[in-house]
Amino acid sequence: MMRTNIELDDELITQALRLAKVRSKRELVHLALKEFVENHQRKDVLELVGKVRIDPDYDHKRLRQDRGGDVSD
Repeated sequence: MMRTNIELDDELITQALRLAKVRSKRELVHLALKEFVENHQRKDVLELVGKVRIDPDYDHKRLRQDRGGDVSD
């Protein structure tokens, strides 16, 4: 883990703690960073809609099985 010191808006932190239902500022910042990354990754995938063609016969589980991989998902 990286350690850093930052100045944050007290009112914004109070509101975010209440909304996120977390106990600490550390947990809040971790949650916010995690959600930020997930949202941007999802946005990147959504930008592909209409730009790529998915083969309707594609079966990722069968492909993994053929390669000897785990098909439990």
